[in-house]
Amino acid sequence: MRIFAYVLTALAAYLLGSVPTGFLVAKARGVDIRTVGSGNIGATNVFRYLGKPAGIFVLLADGLKGWLAVVVVAKLASSLVFPSAEPQRQEWLAIAAGISAILGHNYTCWLHFKGGKGIATSAGVLAAFVPWALVVILSIWIVVFALTRYVSLASICASFALPFAAWLTQQSWRMVIVTGVMGALAIYKHKANIQRLLNGTENRIDAKKPLPAEAPKQAS
Repeated sequence: MRIFAYVLTALAAYLLGSVPTGFLVAKARGVDIRTVGSGNIGATNVFRYLGKPAGIFVLLADGLKGWLAVVVVAKLASSLVFPSAEPQRQEWLAIAAGISAILGHNYTCWLHFKGGKGIATSAGVLAAFVPWALVVILSIWIVVFALTRYVSLASICASFALPFAAWLTQQSWRMVIVTGVMGALAIYKHKANIQRLLNGTENRIDAKKPLPAEAPKQAS
């Protein structure tokens, strides 16, 4: 029964996280977001090529996926399949749901297992798990972005700081480890951005972009 509860939770959270919000929003506007800019389906690429309202919507929707996975999916699975679970077991179910939602976003089954970088979805998971640690890394993100105008660099710095923020806000050792895994995954998904940052070819958020039909696709 325990294994079934974990499998059910992970599968449901993965499917929730795998909803390709950015792709669907862009497709509704007649644009395949995978063919413009970085080719990423996340909020940043949507913001650059479809504008602020679309970008903000995708950002919030992707974040909501992570929050719902932890707060709704994990608790629902626990109450239906594993109602007698002690608090520690329930926490592990929530962790399984959060990680699965992020993996669903990063490797969505609807787009041949190619998705986003998981920053917004991770933020939603963190809002449910460790809200004060999220406040710390969000502050770091804002400072780095304000100084550099690089979304990728701000996200990388915030991801690196995540487990330290969890430790500083007195989270359990499980949460420190889990947030460390989440931070490492986010940095790994930014490997192409890291290379462009080193090469000096990474785009700033305030750089003027061509129309979607004219935009060349960068290496993802």
